[in-house]
Amino acid sequence: MIHPGHQQLHGITVIVETTGPITHVGRFDRQDEGGVHFRDVASFAATSEEDLAAWLERTRKFGIRVEHKQIVLPSAEIRSIRLLGRG
Repeated sequence: MIHPGHQQLHGITVIVETTGPITHVGRFDRQDEGGVHFRDVASFAATSEEDLAAWLERTRKFGIRVEHKQIVLPSAEIRSIRLLGRG
């Protein structure tokens, strides 16, 4: 375990796809009854898969342009969480 006492993704930069049009990139903090907590988050409302892919590539290349120090998303609004990584 990377962070003893924390969830597996704690501190890891992830892509968060929601059930709506917005995708977020930020550091996973924790998940609890209030939802999933993220820190240092950028958000993007893509109009197409190509727009989203381009935004993610810019974010990978240049880093996260933090718009929100912290957000909490209800678990029901999250479609997927995956590592930002490369591609």
